[in-house]
Amino acid sequence: MRALRCLLLLLGLVSLLAPASAADKYPSKPVHFVVGFAAGGPNDIVARIFGEWLSERLGQQLVVENRVGSGGMIAANAVINSPADGYTIMFVAPNNAIGTTLYKSLPFIFLRDTAPVAGMMRLTNIMVVPPSLPVRSVAEFIAYARANPGKLSYASSGNGTSVHMSAELFKAMAHLDMVHVPYRGSSAAYPDLMTGKVHVLFDNLPGSIEFVRTGQLRALGVTTEKRSDALPDVPAIGEILPGYEASVWYGVAAPRDTPAEAIDVLSKAFTAALADPKMQARIADLGGTPMPMLPAEFGKLVADETEKWGAVVKSAGLSVE
Repeated sequence: MRALRCLLLLLGLVSLLAPASAADKYPSKPVHFVVGFAAGGPNDIVARIFGEWLSERLGQQLVVENRVGSGGMIAANAVINSPADGYTIMFVAPNNAIGTTLYKSLPFIFLRDTAPVAGMMRLTNIMVVPPSLPVRSVAEFIAYARANPGKLSYASSGNGTSVHMSAELFKAMAHLDMVHVPYRGSSAAYPDLMTGKVHVLFDNLPGSIEFVRTGQLRALGVTTEKRSDALPDVPAIGEILPGYEASVWYGVAAPRDTPAEAIDVLSKAFTAALADPKMQARIADLGGTPMPMLPAEFGKLVADETEKWGAVVKSAGLSVE
């Protein structure tokens, strides 16, 4: 009888512990994927594509959350100050590397206060203008801008984004006088661009590609060294402006001190997504190429890009308080 009571007690303990053990397995609840730009923009589009795939893979919803403002710095600050438990991660792009030098009063140091998780994809920015602008090539745009100093404006998705810096680099190398008009994400700029209130945008390709394909915007050039397979008839800006190049990349980070187990699960999930032929096709349709990277590899990329864009920011004398 005593043995039976002990057995029943043991079985009771096992039944009590089982749910706790299951609950401890990561992830046991939805994961928030924070994007620093508005819904409908390129970062948001890509985040939602990955979010849908990973939700099925992880068995928990990957919820895309838009925290807009200050070139993605508001989103970075929110993630860095969230619990380091693996349930809040962030969409990382060149703006995070650029912002380290551009913004003078950030309450965080991105490389110190985040943990790299995975790479996602590489892509290009694309220089687009409204069809009403009387230019059909990069060379014609440069000539037109030089003939109208200070009269043209370029939109961006915010200070310190790759969209902003691609335009700044173009402006400096072509010796142009144009006015910067920052928006809270590139999707907010499109209505004004299409109606000619602003005159050019160097957006991430996923945000512009459908507008180009449908003729709502005119593509003049891509910012990468070579042409994009998605739009092979659009030249690289460097073909007209030798030495010009501004590549874009996307990845994922988490708050510093996030458990290694959570980072490992997420890293493997993003890598698996990039190996899926259906995901590869969707990435190609957006004009990108898969960029699978382990945490250490992605961390090195962000560090290298921080150094690269820091030099550009200082050389151009740019600063945001």
